[in-house]
Amino acid sequence: MIQRLRAAGVKLALRRIARILLDLGVLALALWLAFALRFDWNIPVPWVRRMLLVMPWVLLCQYLALVAFNVPRCSWQHFGFAELGRMGAAIGLSGVLLLVARLTAPAVSQYIPSATHVLVPIGAAAADVVLAFVGLAALRAIRRGTSEHERGRAPLSDAAPIRLILVGAGEAGVAVARALDRRTDLEAIAFVDDDHAKQGTRIHGVPVCGRVDELASVCRHYQIDEILICVASANGAFVRRVTRDVEQLNLPVKMIPNVAEFVDGSVAVERIRKVALEDLLRRDPVELNDAAIAGDLADRTVLVSGAGGSIGSELCRQVCRYGPRRMILVERSENALFEIHRELRAKCPNIELVPALVDITEREHLDRVFHTWRPAVVIHAAAHKHVPMLEYNPGAAILNNVVGTRVIAELAGDHEVASFVMISTDKAVRPRSIMGASKRCAELLIQRLARLQHHTKYTIVRFGNVLGSNGSVVPIFKAQIANMAPVTVTHPDMERYFMTIPEASQLVLQAASMGSGGEIFILDMGEPVRILDLANDLIRLCGLVPGEDIPIEFTGLRPGEKLREELCGVAGLEPTSHASILCEREATWLRAERLDRDVAELIAVAERGEAAAIRAALRAMLPDFDDGESTASPVPEPTPAASGVLPPLSLAHV
Repeated sequence: MIQRLRAAGVKLALRRIARILLDLGVLALALWLAFALRFDWNIPVPWVRRMLLVMPWVLLCQYLALVAFNVPRCSWQHFGFAELGRMGAAIGLSGVLLLVARLTAPAVSQYIPSATHVLVPIGAAAADVVLAFVGLAALRAIRRGTSEHERGRAPLSDAAPIRLILVGAGEAGVAVARALDRRTDLEAIAFVDDDHAKQGTRIHGVPVCGRVDELASVCRHYQIDEILICVASANGAFVRRVTRDVEQLNLPVKMIPNVAEFVDGSVAVERIRKVALEDLLRRDPVELNDAAIAGDLADRTVLVSGAGGSIGSELCRQVCRYGPRRMILVERSENALFEIHRELRAKCPNIELVPALVDITEREHLDRVFHTWRPAVVIHAAAHKHVPMLEYNPGAAILNNVVGTRVIAELAGDHEVASFVMISTDKAVRPRSIMGASKRCAELLIQRLARLQHHTKYTIVRFGNVLGSNGSVVPIFKAQIANMAPVTVTHPDMERYFMTIPEASQLVLQAASMGSGGEIFILDMGEPVRILDLANDLIRLCGLVPGEDIPIEFTGLRPGEKLREELCGVAGLEPTSHASILCEREATWLRAERLDRDVAELIAVAERGEAAAIRAALRAMLPDFDDGESTASPVPEPTPAASGVLPPLSLAHV
């Protein structure tokens, strides 16, 4: 082992010495050529002697300039524009020194006769700068070219390479083409791009053969095997456009995760992946006001309830990005708490993590957590959220979503927490389910506290379905497809708003830094998505044909479900300082006395487990709550209106 290390050290030292000698040889050759050009390839004998006299100090000056700019430390195999700039600056500096020496030598030679040895003709000095730069750059370019050629060599295979068409000829597309140039199993055949200036051109040897809307015809013409989306910032609309344009060709569609991953081509090509359902739904990246979020979270103690859930755990990850002093992870599931604590402890060793195995309905235990750790910010993500399950268990929904919210929110006020944020849902608007009604009650409680507590800023953040969260529709569809079982959709016209987990968590933190208290912030989730379209897209992404390979069955609406969800009630929405966050207008004040009485009655029947009484109590509190069991006329299903204003509703507490 020691002998191998010594041999490797000797080999490295010899390589460095060889590179120094090569650089000095190129510099010497450049100086000789500069004198030859100066005297038309016929250097007078006296000037030959002069050249030999000045050559040592000229080479020393130039090499020291290269060392000053760290050029000798730059890898020859990965030599690029950054290193080229360093080298140009170093050679330019040495040229300036040569010129200064040439201009001052006559005056200095009166006192130091040997100064005449530094006299270099100005023309020769200028030519030397250019030739030295070109020579050193060419030397490194040759080494890089041979290195790439060696890396590109692969064992010969009898299999023909996979013929790819690259969608997008921008920065990411060029990086992919360059990476594929060194592969024998993959071959870039053509680009398609909507930039008219690129049509008919060749980029890294690959022709641009049409626009994106001509993708299908280009694929047929060139007998393409796979399609690769090379637009790192492609939004869901663009990905859907590509996949549906080539749906009839039954070709695999893949994409790059991020252009930043194409640093080493051989590794990056391995990271090319199939298009996922999240890609079809994703929007442009959310622009966050990091300064405002950091002002709320940096160097403070932050408590997250439901920290082990899909939303709560992502909120913990996002909060840790802003450097809190301490994170309190409140979770009642031991396994979930163990997993998020272990993950954050590995990723964020500088943040103090406090795992608190506490149920938010246990006031005494939760009060002890507040008293001990004194959180400055509370993000309340703990909740029961599965609509059908809570229809079977309405008492559990009230005790967790209403009582738990009241306990943690009141404790936040009692301990003078600076900011309290509650995660709500679009199902709280004109609720039809126990889950939605319980969350609307929780919203009313938070708004009441916002009126009463002036040292704690209470805000509510409301959004829709979170793609990939625990119990969401996508994992269910994937499991059904994996078993080649029918995909079950409740209704062909059912629509839902969707967000990804990171997107929702980021916007929650942004909304938490806004407002003065009592606001309901609604996250802009784009256009609603038909669940049937979601199922069809997911089947196609698995390489199957909807209705043929995988049937789709309609099971009918379940208790508590609506065809379409809404984002706000009669109050309407107002824009905020953030383009992706809206605020629900609240024009009137909450009648706290009646709210307290009604909540007390609701909790009492929930503790007794009286399902019918729970529903009756919710209908008394929320006249717009329609669970299908009221004798009153049902609230009509919302329909899109041209004006975007919903019909007026009445609330007992507004």
